This record gives sequence, structure tokens and C-alpha cells, in this order.
Amino acid sequence: MSKNNQYGIVMTTTDSQDEAARLAQGLVEQKLAACVQILNITSYYAWEGKIENSPEYLMLIKTNQGCYDDVEQFLTQHHSYDVPEIVQAPIQRGLPAYLQWIDENTR
Repeated sequence: MSKNNQYGIVMTTTDSQDEAARLAQGLVEQKLAACVQILNITSYYAWEGKIENSPEYLMLIKTNQGCYDDVEQFLTQHHSYDVPEIVQAPIQRGLPAYLQWIDENTR
């Protein structure tokens, strides 16, 4: 993988600000993420045959793509949802100093 494509943002949502904070703290402490941002959102989604909407907290997890499997495992083990959103989008470009900071703060 080239240096330019080795970073990603993993996204997940929770229904609790406390859970989002707990997950974010654990991810950063375990060096699975250099930074986690938490945003208050409203989600609309299909679940069990119905269209639902609910307030949620979107977590933007800045990490090295090589950490994805460990991030997914951490979220799967510690997340309260039966089927949590866990998706990664690549960071195509970024400020070199910021990308280096991600390297320095992830495994």
C-alpha cells in the first residue's frame, strides 16, 4: 500500500454520548486511533421491516488502515448495537504533518 493510501477514517454510530466517549477513549488509549471525533446526528434507516429514525452519535475514527481489523474487533466487542455500522473510508490525501501524527499515535 502506498504511503498516500495507508490512512483511513472508520465510522460508527451509537445511541449514547457516554458510549461514544467510552469507545473513543478506549480506541485512543489502545493506539487504534490517533483521534476520534463525535458528532450529534439524526439517522434514518431500515430495521426489522420498518423505517426508523433516531438521534445518534457519529464517531469519526482517524487511523492507519493497517489498524482496521483491530478497530473492527474492538468495536464489535465493546459496542452495544447488535449490528453496528463499522465502515472505513480511505484518506486519499492529507497534510503530511497530520498524516505523520496519525502514524506516531497508532500501532
